[in-house]
Amino acid sequence: MNLSQIKMVVSDMDGTLLNSNHEVSNRFFELFEELKKRNILFVAASGRQYNSMVQKLDAIRDDIVIVSENGAFVKYQNKELLTTPLPKAQVTTILDIVQQSNGMHAALCSKHNAYVGGESKDFISMLSQYYTNFDIIDLSSTIPVEILKVAIYHFESSEEYIYPALKHMENKLKIKVSGPNWVDVSSINAHKGYAIEKLMTKYNIQPHELLVFGDYNNDIEMLALTDYSFAMENAHPNVLRAANYTTASNDDFGVERILEKLLS
Repeated sequence: MNLSQIKMVVSDMDGTLLNSNHEVSNRFFELFEELKKRNILFVAASGRQYNSMVQKLDAIRDDIVIVSENGAFVKYQNKELLTTPLPKAQVTTILDIVQQSNGMHAALCSKHNAYVGGESKDFISMLSQYYTNFDIIDLSSTIPVEILKVAIYHFESSEEYIYPALKHMENKLKIKVSGPNWVDVSSINAHKGYAIEKLMTKYNIQPHELLVFGDYNNDIEMLALTDYSFAMENAHPNVLRAANYTTASNDDFGVERILEKLLS
């Protein structure tokens, strides 16, 4: 494995760069300074909202590309590079499915805010781990902003209870199991792979110059963009199969270990 030509590093957040306490290590921030010195562009790519990602990476926010909402919203140095909204009719259809279900909870995600119903205090309490900005509203009312993604949560299992109810829409929408309890629904082109491809074109990055880390199904498209694709030890089996390499878990500095090899 020869990492000497890498010019762009892309990492997922939850389960990858963040440990189980949802923290970024000091070790990473130290390594980032060396990446910056070598003009290696760092991209954080997550299903999280933009503000939540900035909160975790505030010290370096002006020096990295932030791919939020699974690729639906991309910013660099306070400039919007890509926005891919969901059609309003599709948002309504998705909400109908959620509201007719037993145990699903939805968050409608815009560029800088999310909107949730107030029917479940447990869901609202859990949501604050992932969303720094959200309003509790009547989801049947008209929302006056573009919606980029509908994030759907089930307290038991996303693969067992949410995905089966939505998979019939996969020919029209991007439906991704993004965590043990989450499914994200976006425009067909709103995914991390599409966003990273756009960045590669913009910054003239070739596949052999790209290094990617991920752990869940919403990372698979971007892992396919390069031979230097790394699955975390804690990754979903689909991701372990899709990636060309594995690294240690998110609680054992898996990303940092590979960055140290890159910078050695």
